[in-house]
Amino acid sequence: MNILTISTLTLTTTLLLTACTGTEAVPSNATQTGAVTGAVAGSVIGYNAGDHSGKDAVLGAVAGAAVGGLIGNAVDNSNPEPVNTGGWHE
Repeated sequence: MNILTISTLTLTTTLLLTACTGTEAVPSNATQTGAVTGAVAGSVIGYNAGDHSGKDAVLGAVAGAAVGGLIGNAVDNSNPEPVNTGGWHE
């Protein structure tokens, strides 16, 4: 696999993970941000650490997304809920 195929697979995985946890395509909480960051970092590490194959990149992306999502979820759970202070949007 070439880098264009790996990038496409990483982007597809990222979008699928984001779609599973929200309706937007841009991460809006720590869980989504962690999953996206983990998928990208994992695919790069998997590609470079292995024999430069797409399989290693995909496995790295999946593992990175899982770890990043777990860390982000822990951050989300430790943050207090936002308080509605009134104003324009109630």
